[in-house]
Amino acid sequence: MKFDLRKMLNLKSSSERADARRERPQYKSIDTKSMTLVLKEGGLTAVQMETLQKIMKVISMVLIYAFLAVMAVIILLPFYWMIITSLKTNTEIRASQQTFWPEVVMWSNYVDVFDRFDFATYLVNTLVVGILSTIGTLFTTIFAAFAFARLQFKGKNFLFTLLLATMMIPGEMMVITNYITVANFGWLKDQTGVFAAMIVPFWISVFYIYLLRQNFLQIPNELYLASKVDGKTDWNYLWKVMVPLSMPTLISIFILKLMGAWNSFVWPNLVADKQEYRLITNGLRSSFSTTAGEPEYALQMAATVLVTVPLLLLFIFFRKYIMKGVGRAGIKG
Repeated sequence: MKFDLRKMLNLKSSSERADARRERPQYKSIDTKSMTLVLKEGGLTAVQMETLQKIMKVISMVLIYAFLAVMAVIILLPFYWMIITSLKTNTEIRASQQTFWPEVVMWSNYVDVFDRFDFATYLVNTLVVGILSTIGTLFTTIFAAFAFARLQFKGKNFLFTLLLATMMIPGEMMVITNYITVANFGWLKDQTGVFAAMIVPFWISVFYIYLLRQNFLQIPNELYLASKVDGKTDWNYLWKVMVPLSMPTLISIFILKLMGAWNSFVWPNLVADKQEYRLITNGLRSSFSTTAGEPEYALQMAATVLVTVPLLLLFIFFRKYIMKGVGRAGIKG
């Protein structure tokens, strides 16, 4: 009995394989780049859907920028009105019909301001109060934020929550009690006491404590444990590790606090009863009036422009530090 080994192994000769390839149907390659996919969804093709999405995106961008433009105009309009008012005459300002550009540009208003407004005295008083209150706020904020972020003691979370709750109390509600306190201390009798009354009550800021505490919480706890292993005290760890790492937030606090002291009005106006003790904002309110007691708005607005320029320049040059410091402090809750 003979066995065909070729058939058992299902092997084919080269000629048979060639015949099989010739009989196999030939397929041509298709260029897919020139093809367009068409899908039906709600009666629209994919191309139409893509076009509609582009149109909606353009419309949304136009609406967003239009909204931003309107809000920018609303915000900038008071500043523009302040500038053009500083260039008008008092007669034009008191006219029944207001104009968006002065009929006669009075550049002399800015010259007359220096004759009527004691810039030197008000500026020195404002800088003394602003710098000393800012430095004091930085120290109290650093110590309190470090305690709430790193130290462990009973009632820490409750005390911090209680401090945050005080932020809901308007500052105007504490004006009378603060005035009675500084009066009982005898701080309203001389210049030194008046400056102390304008500085010391504002050394504590719960908002800045919260801001810096959030930034301290982002510093890895392993650094604190490593410093303890190296024998470092909490004091050394605070000033050599935490403060340098939190410098953007501290710069933001410094700038915001200084701007707040520069713009403060109610409290300094209450405790500083003499003209030589007043800050620059109080001087703006009381320095420009006629013999009949009518306010001279043109000179007042000119002085306001000169007072606003330093704050504007301060924000322009340090805005990236403010944004960076506030942004870093708001990441971790």
